[in-house]
Amino acid sequence: MEKKYQVLAVGELNVDLILNQIKGFPEIGKEILADNLALTLGSSTAIFASNVASLSTSVAFLGKIGKDSFGKLVKESLSSKGVDTTFIIEDDTLATGITVVLNYDEDRANVTHPGAMDHLTIQDISQEILECASHMHFSSLFLQKGIQNDIGRLFKMAKKCGMTTSLDTQWDPNEVWEVDFKHILPWVDLFLPNEKEVLLITSSDTIDEAIEKLLPYLNCMVIKMGNKGSMLVSNDFDPVFLPAFTNGEVVDAIGAGDSFNAGFISQYVKGASLQECQRFGNLMGAINTTSAGGTSAFDSKGHIVKTAKEKFGQIITLE
Repeated sequence: MEKKYQVLAVGELNVDLILNQIKGFPEIGKEILADNLALTLGSSTAIFASNVASLSTSVAFLGKIGKDSFGKLVKESLSSKGVDTTFIIEDDTLATGITVVLNYDEDRANVTHPGAMDHLTIQDISQEILECASHMHFSSLFLQKGIQNDIGRLFKMAKKCGMTTSLDTQWDPNEVWEVDFKHILPWVDLFLPNEKEVLLITSSDTIDEAIEKLLPYLNCMVIKMGNKGSMLVSNDFDPVFLPAFTNGEVVDAIGAGDSFNAGFISQYVKGASLQECQRFGNLMGAINTTSAGGTSAFDSKGHIVKTAKEKFGQIITLE
């Protein structure tokens, strides 16, 4: 059966209130100032979907929001980038989530109210929806309590519908890091953690130790290492480390990992080699850091192509 979409993004939806140029660090009972703020589309899965759509990839989103102004901003932001929002569920009894981001150069502190994202469940995801797309991407496992215990079942459903799959767990706010990777990862084609997350998920002290623990259950993993680059891991070859594209004028790194995911998967669904997917992921992660927030560097295909050439000396085409 011909698929309507190349990618179905399943996951959390919220807005980001980003504070930049903050004068110091917050303290209880005191007030500090931020010289700049922005209210933008937030959440890992939404940033991924928005940016993968900008990379000439057809994508639909399945998630849950409230019927409120933040929910309206989410839907309008996704639609403006070409993401199909047909499967987004609006619930007038819930509030759309928000993350307040305190941004400091290449790092940040976040405070999130999950809101509606806590209420997406396996019952909201039908076989008919899964069969509409070739690939399913899921992110922010620990922020989605309604579906967290059924994540293995979801990925198994997706594989039975003939989909390829990817998973980015993201950070655990409770820092418990309970992931049944032995039963989940065999159904995941692309596991996309960052360096800190893969150590914590596996209770490991080194990347080599984490890889050793995961390898029996892996199809393919890419470990994102920020401004160092990324590492591609599979049972089929030795780990491949690829240095990052260097940006000497980082605006912020919000969403850089999600943009790496978008770059990698945009090529993966088009049949590129894993090494080419990794290189393109590194490039999109670097392009992300040239503008504020997770999506502004991906405003248009022309802007992406221009940034790739002028900032990083890379010639790319987006058709």
